[in-house]
Amino acid sequence: MRMYDLIMKKRNGEILSKEEIDFMISEYTAGRIPDYQMAAMMMAVYFQKMTQEETAALTMAMAKSGDMLDLSAIEGIKVDKHSTGGVGDKTSIALTPMVAACGIRIAKMSGRGLGHTGGTIDKLESFPGFSTEISSGHFLDQVNRIGISIMGQTLDIAPADKKLYALRDVTATVDNMSLIAASIMSKKLASGADAIVLDVKTGSGAFMKKEEDAFALAKEMVMLGRHAGRKTTAVISDMDEPLGFAIGNALEVKEAIETLKGNGPQDFTQLCMELGAQMLLAGKAAEDTKQAYDMLRGVIESGAALRKLAQFVEAQGGDASAVYDTSLLPSARITEEILSKQEGYVEKIVCDEIGICSLLLGGGRETKESTIDLSVGLILHKKVGDYVKAGESLATIHANDKEKLLLSKERFLCAYRFSETRPEKAALIKGIV
Repeated sequence: MRMYDLIMKKRNGEILSKEEIDFMISEYTAGRIPDYQMAAMMMAVYFQKMTQEETAALTMAMAKSGDMLDLSAIEGIKVDKHSTGGVGDKTSIALTPMVAACGIRIAKMSGRGLGHTGGTIDKLESFPGFSTEISSGHFLDQVNRIGISIMGQTLDIAPADKKLYALRDVTATVDNMSLIAASIMSKKLASGADAIVLDVKTGSGAFMKKEEDAFALAKEMVMLGRHAGRKTTAVISDMDEPLGFAIGNALEVKEAIETLKGNGPQDFTQLCMELGAQMLLAGKAAEDTKQAYDMLRGVIESGAALRKLAQFVEAQGGDASAVYDTSLLPSARITEEILSKQEGYVEKIVCDEIGICSLLLGGGRETKESTIDLSVGLILHKKVGDYVKAGESLATIHANDKEKLLLSKERFLCAYRFSETRPEKAALIKGIV
């Protein structure tokens, strides 16, 4: 088999066989196919697309290109959750203890963030002493013991995806539905869960700006999960404005804790309940959505979900007292109100711009080598549909550097749009696949 022939075949719009795709991925991962040939293949795929069968073969080849996590030592059904990412998306911090408190096993591998704020691991490190650098044995034992563990990607999970994504990023071939779906699902399938619940974001703060594209991606990923024998569900949710009010690592952790106490923002709480319900259904802990919702409300009202978070933090070396006293989490030296220069209803918030405001403060990574400041960020006071008077506070900015604060503040004011009439609020949950 020659890579040259496979490139020509795909360039001409023909279908690659499973054997050809397996050869291509294994040889590329081993370094025997050069980047320039794989770049040519990615461009051919970009224009000629892939069939469902080709996409499924590509996903499994990428999943099997490195370590496949074996979760068979964990009792019961293991359910994983993945978000395509957005601004203020601290869902895993609140959702996983809620679901674990309902009896579902959560064995999750997470990465660090590259963008507006940190990833789940960065946010969890807001708890003093917390570590995700744990052994596979510790990871499996902890899930059996307390029902939840989140570890860093210490294993060599889907190395083909890492190589391919880096190549696609510099050859303008990221934006292809099959390649996006295969990239996400190869890592999820290699992570070993029995069932997967996906949170696919759509809107100005999401990768998929258009709703129809988000639904198309959700359908593709659900197809890939089911093809691999995993129960897979996707929830399509709105990211046209930040989720909740907090943007920034420790600030988001505080908001997640408030949510576990029953005091969370309405939109964030609703999303946690919907994703949690789908996870309980996938794990066969609930027979229908109503029962799932009742169970989730129950663990919040009883305090079981909050206790589960404390138990989880302590099991991974963190200071569990910070769950009950959030003043122990990192806090910024400077806080300043951002006052509105206009009056009217908030018509639109350019969501990704708010994310960039957090990045400018030091709350995210511009490169893999960047160091994150866990204490900085923003707390919004006004969201779409709210009425604002001139001089009223739109947000509180948390900073450690006056110059960064001024840059962020200037950008923030440009992200809000006002109107004289109250706009219609978009539905948070767009649909379920």
